[in-house]
Amino acid sequence: MKKKELALAIIGRLKEAYPDAGCTLDYDDAWKLLVSVRLAAQCTDARVNVVVEKLYEKFPDVKALAEAPVEEIEEIVRPCGLGKSKARDISACMKLLFTRYDGKVPDDFDALLALPGVGRKSANLIMGDVFGKPAIVTDTHCIRLVNRMGLVDDIKDPRKVEMALWKIIPPEEGSDFCHRLVYHGRDVCTARTKPYCDRCCLADLCKMHGL
Repeated sequence: MKKKELALAIIGRLKEAYPDAGCTLDYDDAWKLLVSVRLAAQCTDARVNVVVEKLYEKFPDVKALAEAPVEEIEEIVRPCGLGKSKARDISACMKLLFTRYDGKVPDDFDALLALPGVGRKSANLIMGDVFGKPAIVTDTHCIRLVNRMGLVDDIKDPRKVEMALWKIIPPEEGSDFCHRLVYHGRDVCTARTKPYCDRCCLADLCKMHGL
């Protein structure tokens, strides 16, 4: 089976298994997703969702967060780890949004990449979830699973995985496909234990099955 055929088969199975899969970071505005995805580095989404509630209680909009002392931001976000660097990036990002974009998040990929603390993974997440544009989010679940499934061949670099997936994943499927990989990676094709191949909807398709 060619990689494009395999990709379509996997997409179909995951749609059935996780029909309502979406972003597991809570947000009701684009700038909040920017903040959350920065905090999510080396931290669980569940913890981020708790921490940002306190952050937004004190700084409820882009202007307030842009004007907030970095030290106060750091104090709140410290439970997410790497508090100093994350607070610095969030502060700088909100300042740029406020001064250059009138508090709005740009819907251009390169403009997003130019924001402090925003990499390709974050930019793709914003493009797909907020603006409904083609996106492939190569987080740790995505990278682990597409290697196990044989969609990419022993590629660990996030950008290289993204570029390889663009060649075989239909653009309109990319964003939801990556969200479903997160759900599948947490529940079945796990990282810290042996994958639960016996209850995997992809077992007959996955190159790892039976190894």
